[in-house]
Amino acid sequence: MEMDDVRATIARVAAERGASLSELSRLLGRNPAYMQQFIERGSPRRLSEGDRATLARYLGVSEAALGGPEARELVAVPRVDALASAGPGGLVDDDRGDGAMRIDGALLRQLRVRPGQASVIAVAGDSMLPTLADGDTILVDGGDRRGVSGAIHVVRHDGVLLVKRLARVPNGVELVSDNPAYAPIRVDGTPDIVGRVVWLSRAL
Repeated sequence: MEMDDVRATIARVAAERGASLSELSRLLGRNPAYMQQFIERGSPRRLSEGDRATLARYLGVSEAALGGPEARELVAVPRVDALASAGPGGLVDDDRGDGAMRIDGALLRQLRVRPGQASVIAVAGDSMLPTLADGDTILVDGGDRRGVSGAIHVVRHDGVLLVKRLARVPNGVELVSDNPAYAPIRVDGTPDIVGRVVWLSRAL
């Protein structure tokens, strides 16, 4: 936002509240002419973060309206209370939620994932190395259960959540690991696809 717009916003909202510029200056612990100089002379060029936050609270406006950064829209995405196995074992999926991970709404839109169909799951094992590592957190689009060949999916198999690539074969699919040390798992018929993996978070 242009600083001229910020100054105009402060002057307008202060007038609507019946607050003088000298009152705003005292609110900030500044000399009485501080806000008048800011608005009429452009000195200082910008408000400090502390002054901006104080004025925003007092005037009842967002910090973004006073030149601060736009507030991000954070979406609470449920954690599935099970580990998605990228190895030979895994935990039985009991379909309970375990808290939530807050993800930028802009990222979900970019990935074309609807918030109500998203979930996050922790990865266990090394069968998807180097793509996915033990401890990674994956974002799963539960709205995409098409089973695209070659894409990474979370699949429920024998009561366990597995994270694998799908490979179409006659009369079924194979659950394929990126780590060549692990053999494909044959699934006859239609696999129980939880969703497609669209994003990962990894600690350095």
